[in-house]
Amino acid sequence: MQEWANQLCENRQFGSKMTDSKYFTTTKKGEIFELKAELNSDKKEKKKEAVKKVIASMTVGKDVSALFPDVVNCMQTDNLELKKLVYLYLMNYAKSQPDMAIMAVNTFVKDCEDPNPLIRALAVRTMGCIRVDKITEYLCEPLRKCLKDEDPYVRKTAAVCVAKLHDINAQLVEDQGFLDTLKDLISDSNPMVVANAVAALSEIAESHPNSNLMDLNPQTINKLLTALNECTEWGQIFILDCLANYTPRDDRESQSICERVTPRLSHANSAVVLSAVKVLMKFMEMLPKDLDYYGTLLKKLAPPLVTLLSAEPELQYVALRNINLIVQRRPEILKHEMKVFFVKYNDPIYVKLEKLDIMIRLASQANIAQVLAELKEYATEVDVDFVRKAVRAIGRCAIKVEQSAERCVSTLLDLIQTKVNYVVQEAIVVIKDIFRKYPNKYESVIATLCENLDSLDEPEARAAMIWIVGEYAERIDNADELLESFLEGFHDESTQVQLQLLTAIVKLFLKKPTETQELVQQVLSLATQDSDNPDLRDRGYIYWRLLSTDPVAAKEVVLAEKPLISEETDLIEPTLLEELICHIGTLASVYHKPPSAFVEGSRGVQHKRLPGSTGSGESVESPDTGSAAGVSDAPPAVIPSQGDLLGDLLNLDLTPPATTGPPPPATSGLQMGAMDLLGGGLDSLMGDESEPVTTRRERPPIPLRTGTPQSPQTLQQSPSPPDYSPTELGGDLGGSSAMGAGFGAAPAAMPAPVSGGLDDLFDLGGGVGMPMGAFSPPKIVWLPAMKGKGLEISGTFARRAGVFQMELTLTNKAMSVMTDFAIQFNRNSFGIAPAGPLQVLTPLSPNQSIEVTLPLNTVGPVMKMEPLNNLQVAVKNNIDVFYFSCQYPISMLFVEDGKMERQVFLATWKDIPNDNESQFQIKDCHLSSDAASNKLQGSNIFTIAKRTVDGQDMLYQSMKLTNGIWVLAELRLQAGNPNYTVSLKCRAPEVSQCVFQSYEAVLKN
Repeated sequence: MQEWANQLCENRQFGSKMTDSKYFTTTKKGEIFELKAELNSDKKEKKKEAVKKVIASMTVGKDVSALFPDVVNCMQTDNLELKKLVYLYLMNYAKSQPDMAIMAVNTFVKDCEDPNPLIRALAVRTMGCIRVDKITEYLCEPLRKCLKDEDPYVRKTAAVCVAKLHDINAQLVEDQGFLDTLKDLISDSNPMVVANAVAALSEIAESHPNSNLMDLNPQTINKLLTALNECTEWGQIFILDCLANYTPRDDRESQSICERVTPRLSHANSAVVLSAVKVLMKFMEMLPKDLDYYGTLLKKLAPPLVTLLSAEPELQYVALRNINLIVQRRPEILKHEMKVFFVKYNDPIYVKLEKLDIMIRLASQANIAQVLAELKEYATEVDVDFVRKAVRAIGRCAIKVEQSAERCVSTLLDLIQTKVNYVVQEAIVVIKDIFRKYPNKYESVIATLCENLDSLDEPEARAAMIWIVGEYAERIDNADELLESFLEGFHDESTQVQLQLLTAIVKLFLKKPTETQELVQQVLSLATQDSDNPDLRDRGYIYWRLLSTDPVAAKEVVLAEKPLISEETDLIEPTLLEELICHIGTLASVYHKPPSAFVEGSRGVQHKRLPGSTGSGESVESPDTGSAAGVSDAPPAVIPSQGDLLGDLLNLDLTPPATTGPPPPATSGLQMGAMDLLGGGLDSLMGDESEPVTTRRERPPIPLRTGTPQSPQTLQQSPSPPDYSPTELGGDLGGSSAMGAGFGAAPAAMPAPVSGGLDDLFDLGGGVGMPMGAFSPPKIVWLPAMKGKGLEISGTFARRAGVFQMELTLTNKAMSVMTDFAIQFNRNSFGIAPAGPLQVLTPLSPNQSIEVTLPLNTVGPVMKMEPLNNLQVAVKNNIDVFYFSCQYPISMLFVEDGKMERQVFLATWKDIPNDNESQFQIKDCHLSSDAASNKLQGSNIFTIAKRTVDGQDMLYQSMKLTNGIWVLAELRLQAGNPNYTVSLKCRAPEVSQCVFQSYEAVLKN
């Protein structure tokens, strides 16, 4: 389409602008026949006019494909204008008329040898745009000649044609050696040829990320930098984007490249400026901070970014979105340019909001007075959305700059006095956050807040006010009356307000038990018996059980000291920020999402990362990693290389033993159920007198529960609500303490707790609670009756109460009775073996089915399989030995002690190389973050922490395989978006694909 538009523009120079419109005004009937006659006319002028009419009809959407042979006949001409028009027609209709298009091939080939370089370039460009397989083979020879043409215009056109041909037939391009020719063009003497060669190679490399097409080295980089000064603006962008993918060897090379790229910052084209900024931001990571040049570079980066803000609003917005990323990574670049981001009265709302966000990011003790004065001014504007953001910004400044907190609170109180409804409500929401950040410091303003209680009508403001009343109930004399007033319309409130009200009244009860018993009974009854909301009901039940079993523990949990909030919660997560910095000047930097989140066909994409610094300081928001305590420093022994894939199964000697006696002892490498059967056959498995077998490696049992409660702070690190079963929570609710005495039994819908109290309820043991509701795939047929001589085996794998097992259904579809069943596994990736014999205690009669559960362990011999989770099985009965393969979900191997400590998780994530990270898309999944977390926890995928940034929830998770391999994950999901992104990091990256498949299976079932 772009080529078509370009050629239309070029054609304008050949005809009069005043007369072109006449070709679009014809309304004659039988027009095709007239055009046909004109196209076959002997007069050149008449022919040209006819082709123009055809192109005009094609442009307005009329079907003129019937004229294909007549238009193609007009190709044989010396008139360049006519030739361009015919080529334009060919590009449009060749796909629908491939057989006819071949007629034009001879003319293309001939034109590629024309003395006029414009015609040679036009021919090769048009051939590249005709996406017809039959024509591509004819294109190779002309293209090869044009790639080595003496004229640079032809060479640069041919370079782009290689990328187009690669898109149609990649194998052909590789076989013909065009890629090597394209690489040679990087050394071309003409800068435009270099730029087009780089653009073509980059395009091809993007569609084949694992190919090493752009083999960048210092010599190549030097050639690109030389061409950079003489290219057109778009050529410069191609070269700069290519430079951004290069990693310098050391800080000296990095500085040298920066010095040669810096002049591009003064270019008139904003796209060139942003591409140059991207290169400099990346290479600055390699420069030591104490280097003089580092400070000089910081100063040079500010003016071009400021200049971008004088463009039209749309360009301003793109610049601001990129600046937002830059100031998060390096705020020092623009720390003295605060005034540039002050909002103008005529800025569009999208520019205003983005400037506001950057102002907060640049706010510091030095400029906070200036910022606050500006924000207070904005809060009196007429645009409601902008005013709300301005009020929130004041709160964020208070949280970010502690010295300004008092001034911010004073400003917020002034705004509350204006009595403008939406201003008051936003102010209350942000004051709640200030209370969280600075406890016991500004509570004197609560009385002022309570005066505005009646004017609150937005859920977030009402919830914030209820939180304040509940949190500081001991300081508010009539707290019970205030909360009771909200309770009157409990069922009309939003879920957010209902949950907050429930918690606030329980807090009030724990602080003033004698005065509020009736109130707490009322709210618990409303939440548990009269509500349909499962979140509200579950929270109500938990509070009820807590209060009735152990009020002291309830006080410790509900009134626990809350972790302080920080301004950093608004920052983009560091690894994502690094990736976005590598995409400055692209759509990813405007969306603030990685390309894999919005570009189709990007499964398994490797992330771009900034290079490691040689002294440039730590990245933003990087906590001290320390040593990864609790995680082995040495990488776990993963999986040995695969030997003979056919394995022992195909070589088993299953003949019965010659003598009757006790079975031979098993080898030390196998456990019972996975014995070496080469001597005694599978019959030995059925004997009761087998001696115990030594295992190859002993594993300690996994503790299911201990009685050591965690701190409330630990609770808040994981967003997953604890899982508990009705059986664990049975018993009497009547508590013996004074505080819980009035509760009596819980409603019938609510299972009651056992005497274990909090430990059982919240699963706070030092070990990990028994997972409930673990994912188990449905049974499928593994051995059809046709292959099993009448024996059909269907099965699945499950992990129940920490035990890995195979669940089988054996069906006899033969005419004879089946007996003497036994089973053996081949060596496999994780050493899976039967932990006991196959227990089929009674003969299997014809048309009878039997369910069998086979416990498994992971102490068998190991051999890497393809795919990794493949399992080869042999089953014997009195008829024969049968072989089949099946695949187990790798989630069955996730153990119950796979939850990492938060600091260990951070340290491990950073310690694992970035090359080991893979990203996958999970499509068509409709779960909230909490529901997803619960589902995954059932399969021993544990959520360590949760963050919400710009409406996107990010769950940080860990899991541990039976062989000691840790897998770390980041799951991103957004309300209303059915596509999730999961990033996996592991020291054994070959397991990532299987882990992703388990994620997909668990979340979608």
